[in-house]
Amino acid sequence: MHVRDLAELAALVAVHAPVIVQGAGRLPHSASEQYWTASKCRLDRWGRLLRQLTAAQNEAEISPTLAWTRVRPVLEEIFVAEMLTRLWTAVVMAYDAVRGDQEVEPVARNILGGHLEARQRLLGLLSDGRVIGLPQAVQLNHLRRRVERWTDMLLAHLADSIDIAEFAFEPERAADFSDDLDHEAAQADRRFTCQLVLVSLKGSFAEGLSDRSPNADLNRRIASAVLGAFREEITDSTGLVKSLWLERLCRTASDTEGMVEELLRLDVPQEGVTRNRCWQR
Repeated sequence: MHVRDLAELAALVAVHAPVIVQGAGRLPHSASEQYWTASKCRLDRWGRLLRQLTAAQNEAEISPTLAWTRVRPVLEEIFVAEMLTRLWTAVVMAYDAVRGDQEVEPVARNILGGHLEARQRLLGLLSDGRVIGLPQAVQLNHLRRRVERWTDMLLAHLADSIDIAEFAFEPERAADFSDDLDHEAAQADRRFTCQLVLVSLKGSFAEGLSDRSPNADLNRRIASAVLGAFREEITDSTGLVKSLWLERLCRTASDTEGMVEELLRLDVPQEGVTRNRCWQR
């Protein structure tokens, strides 16, 4: 599963946040456990690469194993996947608050903390400039700013449930988005709102990302955990406009393992790319 799909899922979660938070359904322990396990494994993969890049700062030449074509998809994934990590943490925080417990939030916050650490290490590599050339750094910075703006925009949909400032990149900007959003109208016509958000988001991330998905397996498990957590709430009856992969995801067995197996069957593996291309300095 490509990170674009996770960005799309973040938008769906944001638009349907009121239904998820106020819904009668309960988060299955297995879904929360799967989200934690898959996210931790992905953080570990990111961490290994970031440590290798940090060590390469003191080397005279970049190793072919750290060629730009190999590491670019991972670095993009760190930035783009943060949309879902932040949105999901915000949603489950509101979910727990409504029920007066700490059932899901601690797990999500733990993953968010690890993701923020990976982000900071990546930003350090970008500012250092010894292993990531200027053209590549500029490209990643553009992506970072796009993700930050979209995240703040999506968080506006949760403003009625929680204080979104904690999860926003720029709290004032997120507050402005919230002021501009007609929450009552958005809830009344969630299908149209969701369609509008998805079309805009897809257009924003349609280009500029590598076609490779370095952690497609873990992205699938994370997505199935999030969707599987509230399958009864996130349905067409609430106005969900699903992409093809989400539609197929919802049609599979109710347990998240069944959804993962279906995604594994449906997804076509990406072909490898040239691995020995050196980074431009």
